[in-house]
This record gives sequence, C-alpha cells and structure tokens, in this order.
Amino acid sequence: MTLPIDAHITFLKVADLDRSSAFYGDGLGLTMVLDQGGCRIYTLTDSAFLGVCERPGEHASNVMVTFVSDDVAGWHERFVAAGADVDGEPRDNADYRIFHFFATDPDGHTLEVQRFWDEDWDQPV
Repeated sequence: MTLPIDAHITFLKVADLDRSSAFYGDGLGLTMVLDQGGCRIYTLTDSAFLGVCERPGEHASNVMVTFVSDDVAGWHERFVAAGADVDGEPRDNADYRIFHFFATDPDGHTLEVQRFWDEDWDQPV
C-alpha cells in the first residue's frame, strides 16, 4: 500500500544556522530549495529533503540520518573536504550487508552514507 505522502523532510536542530548552511550547502554541495529564516531546506532527491533549524542551546538527538548512494567513496571525499569528523575510510559491514561510513556534522548529528549489497533493496539510488 502506498501512503498519500508526497515528500519527506528530516529536520535537524542546529546551534548556528549559518555554520550548518556552510557545511551542508557549501561543504557537501546540497542545494538549498527554501530559506524560511530560522530554517533552511536542502534537496537530497526529487522527494527527500534535509532541513536545518536554528535552535540555540538544544543538543543533537540520537537520530541518525543516512544517505543511500552508489558513490560512497565520493561522498566520503566531500565530507572530509567539508571538515566533517569521519570515522575512517568507507568499509564493508557484513552484519547489515552494506558498504558505508559515519560522519558527524558541526552540531554533533550522526550522518551515514551507505550502499546496500542486498539485491532485495530495489529502491532507486
């Protein structure tokens, strides 16, 4: 069953909107599609978006944002160039049948980039 959802936006609380915008926009190369003043929204795909909202004093949550891409190594280079704290080189994870790495954004949010090994994952990338 397909639910009547047209798009998905994940919003992250950040301490400094300009710093986060520099990281996601300039550093990672995401395109901002809407500036709402206190929040900025970046496109990930045609129907998936990442928003950052300035909320000084609030800390990063336990939420992890994962980007699925065939170009894990290319994303790793982007994250390193953007100054992200990465947990090492991209690597295989046999437990989850993925190739991936983790990074941390300027506010401490955990980000992951992964490619599925599993042929049962038939979603577009």
